[in-house]
Amino acid sequence: MRILSFLAVLSISATSALAAEEPSGCDKFKWPIERDRAALTAPDRTKLASGAEQAAVPASAITLGLVAAPAEAKLPSPPERAPKDGTFAGFTSIRTAKAGLYTVSLSAGAWVDLVQDGHFLKPVAFSGATDCDGIRKTMKYELTDKPFVLQISGAKDNSLSISILPAQ
Repeated sequence: MRILSFLAVLSISATSALAAEEPSGCDKFKWPIERDRAALTAPDRTKLASGAEQAAVPASAITLGLVAAPAEAKLPSPPERAPKDGTFAGFTSIRTAKAGLYTVSLSAGAWVDLVQDGHFLKPVAFSGATDCDGIRKTMKYELTDKPFVLQISGAKDNSLSISILPAQ
């Protein structure tokens, strides 16, 4: 019984320590987020269903509808990180992009895969924080002028606001 109690205390301590490592507050992002946060919370965001194709990088944020089972999302590429059961997934493809550095920001936590020219792109920078209304994470990606797919998986809700803006 003592061993079980000890293990329970260790488990709670480890969980608390992991949560404590996550920065909290809008001032904890590694770069200014005001523009991205404003885009993610704007009332006129375009609503897209999963699988929607966009002619170009959207000028403002979108709200992407997600589906309940990641398998039903029919993501073009398997996510680099396996999503947990009970989460939502979806994608949008963008036909043309001007080459350059872009900031991809999400309103809530989820896994992002950016696939261009058949390859998963790695972010050149990442920042995230909890307890900042309207934005949860932001990443910077170097894009070429070729089409790309933005895949979302592991989301807790059936929609997510996303901005894809040229980096400042």
